[in-house]
Amino acid sequence: MTVTDKERKIIELIRSTGFGELKIVIQDQEPVRIEEITKSIKL
Repeated sequence: MTVTDKERKIIELIRSTGFGELKIVIQDQEPVRIEEITKSIKL
């Protein structure tokens, strides 16, 4: 199994994130976008 450039970028982003939540959007078995959740309000 080989790691693609996009997958390598995802790993780097995960490791550089101190805390939080990431959403990874995948199309045709390839990651296309990462969304970082910046605000969550609990009532």
